[in-house]
Amino acid sequence: MSLCCCSTAACRGFLLPSILLSRSYLPRHPLLDLRTTTTVARLAPAAATISSLSAPQQRQVAVYVEALLDWNQRMNLTAVTDEAEVMTRHVADSLAVLPPLERAYRARSSTDDGGIDGVSLIDVGSGAGLPGLILAVARPSWRFTLLESMKKRCTFLEHAVEAMGLSNVDVVCDRAENAGQSLDHREAYDVAAARAVAELKVLAEYCLPFVRVGGLFIAAKGHDPHEEIKNAKNAVQKLGASMSELCNVESMGPHGQRTAVIYLKDRATPRKYPRLPGTPSKMPL
Repeated sequence: MSLCCCSTAACRGFLLPSILLSRSYLPRHPLLDLRTTTTVARLAPAAATISSLSAPQQRQVAVYVEALLDWNQRMNLTAVTDEAEVMTRHVADSLAVLPPLERAYRARSSTDDGGIDGVSLIDVGSGAGLPGLILAVARPSWRFTLLESMKKRCTFLEHAVEAMGLSNVDVVCDRAENAGQSLDHREAYDVAAARAVAELKVLAEYCLPFVRVGGLFIAAKGHDPHEEIKNAKNAVQKLGASMSELCNVESMGPHGQRTAVIYLKDRATPRKYPRLPGTPSKMPL
């Protein structure tokens, strides 16, 4: 297991494009109207964690934020209802996992140049599309599957994919326990990712059955996940994986930091996992 820190400017790699702070850009997407100095000050820290998005990608993100806040008035998608907070707490937070994920994937890439085009990633328990939709904007050459069990949220995800003009995203409405036993999805992905879904020992059973041997499982956890990691060790081993690295990433959350927990899939997951729906959460490994 290796430890890393992604708080340096080089590792962060994401800078909020100036166009998002430009008055000339605001008429196209009024949700980004920075009307007060307070809002500007609150949005500015995102400059430390978002970057390298082209103008079309920036517009896709803006469309997502607008759709999220609109639909959130009719269903429970997020507790964050402020535009600037969505940018920092959701968009920047989702993008923050890219540097450690790409570094870990390159380190295990079989190509001579360490290329990572064409990566397939499943976002387990996608909810409002985080981190999957935001990563799909940033990495258009990757293929994304958003797995969500709630039909209403799947309807939102399908709307967001269409509104954002994303051609590299599929939405699957099913439970992880069912999809993980499906031949269409079992061990079919290079990466499984999850953000704020469940405790790690439960999350491992949800996610690892989707990952091919040699692939990665990345979980975005809180600022101090060490107890969770310890409690999940037995489950992770049973499911065919081992700890690869922990990486601290900057976050606009209450603790100012999150941890990317990355596991390497060493061997095939035993066929009996995942167990029947509801069992992983009621009887964790």
